[in-house]
Amino acid sequence: MVKNSVLDTTPDADLRGKRVLITGGSRGIGLGIARRLVAGGAAVVTAARAPGEPLPGTTFVKADVRTAEGARALAEAAAAELGGIDILVNNAGAARPYPGGALSIDDAEWRDALDINYLAAVRLDAAVAPIMAEAGSGVIVHVSSIVALAPLPAVLHYAAAKAALIAYSKGLAAELAPKGVRVITVSPGQVASPGADELRRELTRGTDIDPSALQAGIPLGRIGDPVDIAELVAFLVSGRASWITGTNIVIDGGEHPAL
Repeated sequence: MVKNSVLDTTPDADLRGKRVLITGGSRGIGLGIARRLVAGGAAVVTAARAPGEPLPGTTFVKADVRTAEGARALAEAAAAELGGIDILVNNAGAARPYPGGALSIDDAEWRDALDINYLAAVRLDAAVAPIMAEAGSGVIVHVSSIVALAPLPAVLHYAAAKAALIAYSKGLAAELAPKGVRVITVSPGQVASPGADELRRELTRGTDIDPSALQAGIPLGRIGDPVDIAELVAFLVSGRASWITGTNIVIDGGEHPAL
């Protein structure tokens, strides 16, 4: 197996003083991103339906972004806490697998998947982007998923929502670019996190497949770590990436081309 060779987090001058809101920031990828941006000197508000591991340098706001009211309330709370918002990371997401396949997913589950994995970002962007546009700068990062490009029947509702997020991000980037706001999508592959670990267990339950064997299809030989995603996001939201917008960046250890 190839060893994890990610760099240690180090402060970045172009993140110091940046005001950041991260949804789904209490664990997994969201927590990893929060930890990395705090290390770079940013002031961070994390949001989720329930608090997770306390992280020094951040403020936690309990929020449910599955509704328009919840998204607006979160945007207002974060802007009040930070004095504005320079960076928004829409990371909130969830997937409940249906072993019976796409046709066994009921209507309520489709609506819930769209609300949390797609519309939550749309609603929060609508509340936050005007703040950035007025300031003449800002970065919005949408965390999608590799399954948007290689959908699995058991999580087709999740994959479809994340695919919609990629298309929406592209269009929003073109709209906001003249206002100085960049919009980027990141699509992780298999990452070690509480939610993803449980999803892998669910997908392999009732089979002879060990969840850890799923990494066999990853050319770099390992499941990703939240640090991998966090390092990419730290670059994308910094001034070093000032000419990057409207794109979807896949980070999956090379798995997608091998599918």
